[in-house]
Amino acid sequence: MATVLEIEEKVSVPQNQTNGNPFEEYRLRVEDYEKMIEFGIFNDDDKIELWEGKLVTMSPKGTKHTVSTRRTFKLANEILGKKAEIISQDPIKLDDFSEPEPDLAIVKIGEYLSSHPIPADIFVVMEVADTTILRDREKSKSYARNGIQQYLILNLNTNEIEDYREPAEDGYRFKRTLTAEESFNLVAFPDVEIKVSDLLPPSETNEQ
Repeated sequence: MATVLEIEEKVSVPQNQTNGNPFEEYRLRVEDYEKMIEFGIFNDDDKIELWEGKLVTMSPKGTKHTVSTRRTFKLANEILGKKAEIISQDPIKLDDFSEPEPDLAIVKIGEYLSSHPIPADIFVVMEVADTTILRDREKSKSYARNGIQQYLILNLNTNEIEDYREPAEDGYRFKRTLTAEESFNLVAFPDVEIKVSDLLPPSETNEQ
């Protein structure tokens, strides 16, 4: 599971504003995080992302994770063509405190020079999960709260995909789990059918 590195800087505030606690926790904002990257405080070797104001280290990727991410990226490009842009492990701006780098996101076509894709630009977010499965499920709450219309978790532990839809303030209203033999469609592109087995490593589905 990912390790959370919390920003522990404390700011003194009047006690009557904190129910007697003279300190409050500081959450890092996206704009400050991006400035830190710009000034070289963080770089590609740090392998971190900003999640709800905290710096989170991203787990190392094993071979199954890498193969599944590559297969999904390739398939999404093939079936969607010029309908959307597929990005892999690139930043998206979820809100003022979260700039995650999901394994895959399907977004509106654009250059995104002034900002990373925001929820209004995003059709689908997908994570490939093995050791991070609990963390990736927890992320669904923030994705739903920010209006991401479809969130997928490819669970390599069970060879299943978890399909979350109908975002609301307190989480997704609809969730289903599909096995390797089943197919699912995309909310934004309902005519597109994807076989779960096509996203999994070949050895996991007895493919040659």
